[in-house]
Amino acid sequence: MRISQSWRRTALGGCFVAGLLVVGVTSNSFVNPLRSSRSTALARPAPRSLARESFVASAVERSGPAVVTLETARTVKSAKVSGLPPGLMSDPMFRYFFGLPGGATPQPQPQSRVQRGQGSGVLFASEGLLLTNAHVVENADQLTVGLTDGRRVSGRVIGKDSLTDLAVVRLDGQGPWPTAPLGNSDQLQVGDWAIAVGNPFGLESTVTLGIISNLNRNVSQLGISGKRLDLIQTDAAINPGNSGGPLLNADGEVIGINTLVRSGPGAGLGFAIPINRARAIAKQLVESGSARHPMVGIGLSRVPALSPGLAPPAGAVIRSVQPGGPAQRAGLNVDDVIVAINGRSMADPGEVVTAIEQQGVGKSVTMTIRRGDTTLDVSLTPVDIKDLSRP
Repeated sequence: MRISQSWRRTALGGCFVAGLLVVGVTSNSFVNPLRSSRSTALARPAPRSLARESFVASAVERSGPAVVTLETARTVKSAKVSGLPPGLMSDPMFRYFFGLPGGATPQPQPQSRVQRGQGSGVLFASEGLLLTNAHVVENADQLTVGLTDGRRVSGRVIGKDSLTDLAVVRLDGQGPWPTAPLGNSDQLQVGDWAIAVGNPFGLESTVTLGIISNLNRNVSQLGISGKRLDLIQTDAAINPGNSGGPLLNADGEVIGINTLVRSGPGAGLGFAIPINRARAIAKQLVESGSARHPMVGIGLSRVPALSPGLAPPAGAVIRSVQPGGPAQRAGLNVDDVIVAINGRSMADPGEVVTAIEQQGVGKSVTMTIRRGDTTLDVSLTPVDIKDLSRP
């Protein structure tokens, strides 16, 4: 028996195995323990079936067919002159030399051009109704909807609401139309899976995965004014062209409508309108073509912390009162602190706005106010924002 010691690199694993190589041994009585253990492990049978499909694939299979591409065309008019410098056209000697009429410089003639845009949407009703962003269809003269099965049909906007950036489009034709199930955004928790589906940069049926990063993110925190939204924040990639597409949960239900993406510092943060809010606005848009937003005519901010480093107390401070609005008529003043509405404690200004929104137009609200050392209840009735803005 000859024994020699050597090193061997295994081809599969790329690791080193040190051992004794036996040369010329014919007896089966000698067994290398390391080799025997490894052979047993390699020979262990694999499970007959391995689950290859992820929950993302199942979720997208459920709602993906209802995600559509929106192509818009709008006519834009721009001023254009003859192409000569304006100063030359107004020079009297130049006009005399070329026999141009005297007088004032001719006014620029408007020129029309077609501006095209693209976004996403999701079908939520079998009669061919889809949800998208209002900014996607703003001022669109022509609207074409592309489905995942290759169909391309025209659509028309039946209602839009710029305050919440939502719009409802009705498809022309009989269908049948695929629809996506709507979830319950009130049941979301930070850390839940989030799946964004849409057509970023014109790339159809793009799917990205992330989590719910935050809930009830007020648009004022993003430096956006003129909107009335509490948004879902997600790290699922949302890019231009995703606007109006759905944000899905792990079960493939729509939990939000993608609307914003942050660029520059902090890029990668996406935001979606909660589907419960979108569903309520869509109902109004289908029924009347517009949405109503209850307002009482106050500006709010957080209650200042008692000292630096401490969390601010619950409630919302009134910073402004609109003349002639429900708040002024009810006797509310600047620096009053709203601590409860209809007996429910308010944590911050966002909760106050949500409570008034949920109450609706024309329904009385009881606010519990802290004014100095005094606490009192004040009743007032919200009006629609259109009525509030009238002189």
